Amino acid sequence: MKNAGLLFWLLCGLAPLRGETLYVAADGRAGALPSLAAARDSIRARRSSGAREPVTVVIRQGTYFLSEPLVLEPRDSDTTWSASPGDRVIVSGGRRIENWRKGAGGWSAPAAWNFRQLFVGGRRGQRARSPNHGFFRIDGVSSQDKPFRLRFRGNEIAKSWAGRGVEVIVLLAWAELRMPILAVDEAARVATLAGDPRPSNRETDARYFIENAPEALDAPGEWYLDREAGQVSYRPRSGEDMATEEVIAPVLTQLVRLEGRPEDGQFVRRVRFQGLEFRHTDWTLGPQGYADTQAAVDAPAAIDAVGAEDCAIEKCVFRAHGGYAVWFGRGSKRNRIAATEITDMGGGGVKIGETVQRANPAEQNSGHVVTDNHIHDLGKVYPAAVGVWIGQSSRNTIAHNHIHDLYYTAISAGWTWGYGPNQCQGNTIEWNHLHHVGKDMLSDMGAIYTLGVQPGTAVRYNLIHDVSAFTYGGWGIYPDEGSSEMLIENNIVYRCKSAGFHQHYGRDNLVRNNIFAFNREFQLMRSRAEPHRSFVLERNIVYFDEGALLGGNWTGDQFRLDRNLYFDTRGPVRFPGTNSVEADPGFVNAGEFNFALRPDSPALKMGFHPIDLRGAGPRP
Repeated sequence: MKNAGLLFWLLCGLAPLRGETLYVAADGRAGALPSLAAARDSIRARRSSGAREPVTVVIRQGTYFLSEPLVLEPRDSDTTWSASPGDRVIVSGGRRIENWRKGAGGWSAPAAWNFRQLFVGGRRGQRARSPNHGFFRIDGVSSQDKPFRLRFRGNEIAKSWAGRGVEVIVLLAWAELRMPILAVDEAARVATLAGDPRPSNRETDARYFIENAPEALDAPGEWYLDREAGQVSYRPRSGEDMATEEVIAPVLTQLVRLEGRPEDGQFVRRVRFQGLEFRHTDWTLGPQGYADTQAAVDAPAAIDAVGAEDCAIEKCVFRAHGGYAVWFGRGSKRNRIAATEITDMGGGGVKIGETVQRANPAEQNSGHVVTDNHIHDLGKVYPAAVGVWIGQSSRNTIAHNHIHDLYYTAISAGWTWGYGPNQCQGNTIEWNHLHHVGKDMLSDMGAIYTLGVQPGTAVRYNLIHDVSAFTYGGWGIYPDEGSSEMLIENNIVYRCKSAGFHQHYGRDNLVRNNIFAFNREFQLMRSRAEPHRSFVLERNIVYFDEGALLGGNWTGDQFRLDRNLYFDTRGPVRFPGTNSVEADPGFVNAGEFNFALRPDSPALKMGFHPIDLRGAGPRP
């Protein structure tokens, strides 16, 4: 086909923009601009003289240390920022720390600014922590006092830490709090923290640990910043030579800001980032610390967009950040993140939308595509951070992503608890591979989590496994409060702690043609009986060898289970529902998690459609 190449680029959204090309080079080579900001300003100067064509900025090999975020406004639309082919281009919000000197307890160097992260030879250092491994335990029920009063045991918290920037991180159910220590009563073993708790987050004998105490600098890979002395100390790992290692600490919390004004009809449009590596942003803490609501929604993002339309991030890398990688916020529409790796994050991957609902259509959020990305190793600072979070936003597609190794939910959609108005509707979550979610750190979460009434939302063709929680709530697919009018079909969910499927409460969800297998405590859960129908579960296969079939509250008759196949390898199971059977489904090799069906499978005779998820996750 004569135009096949052009058609491919158009279909992928990567059609080359015709127009002018500028070059940026960190080494100052002739004919190139010295910085990203210089390129932006050059484009602005040309356009102020009447130029209107698109511009491609080709960035040569090197590391570009930013002293301030690159701010792009509506006048900076129609620009592509691309790494030169074959070149590695790093955009960093950090600064090198040099002049290390070896002392009796490790190495130290002058540090002229305040920072909360340190990267040595590309690896994240651990802020001085106590205990080095595991956790302390609060004595009894977590505090509801204002401010938070932590009852500790033994000599876990020292009076000398009060007022010196030492922080306590407490894990409470599905969220955490991080607060400085204000005062310590050693006799009563009570530490008063700087902020207030959230009433929704409580736990008995909750885990906690200490960061940024000078006495805690006692293990390889740990560091401590003495702000008053302007000195950072570090204990090297095996093989690290501080005389030659590159050590970077961040100076910025954001690298790029797209600053549209949607309320005035002014948008940043068609800005693309291609083939770039974004690194080294920090996180901040106010004087009272914080108590997270859920999903670390307040954590900053390396690329922050307001009023951005039809922009794209393609084949990029986000690594070594303090918060999230990208946030498409107020008034942003039809943006895309594709074929990008997001890893080693203090927070999570991608945030879409806001926690508030906007009446002005220009300020509403919708239509984004997050596809074929590898998102992993998240929550280094904010354990409750999410792989892809959708707040008040509609008609988004989250597809073909590989999300794993994080402490909370992989994909979260919705920010309305209950049956109230919800601008999160019509989202498609499909063909994702989600695994090793939770990792026994937090509770009350799932690989896919939803909230509120969401007509048109579909959760389908997802491969989900190895979801675990600290206490309760390691679920595969978790429609939480008010989740309603959704389609959940053709998913394979196995090896989850609490259940493969759990609906807290909601109405009229259709759960059909899924495989739920080898989940440990229960296979299916329902928490609340209501006067309306909770869901229809039909044509599913439920296969297990431990735990019980049903958990939670199955009182009343406001649910329907129809044409499901159940099999407990230990023996007969009392199965519910109509037209259902108890039989071995005839998997090709259940022990190896190969859930393909043999031709003689009784499930096929019941109308079950085979599920082939070899295409889940990023496409080649």
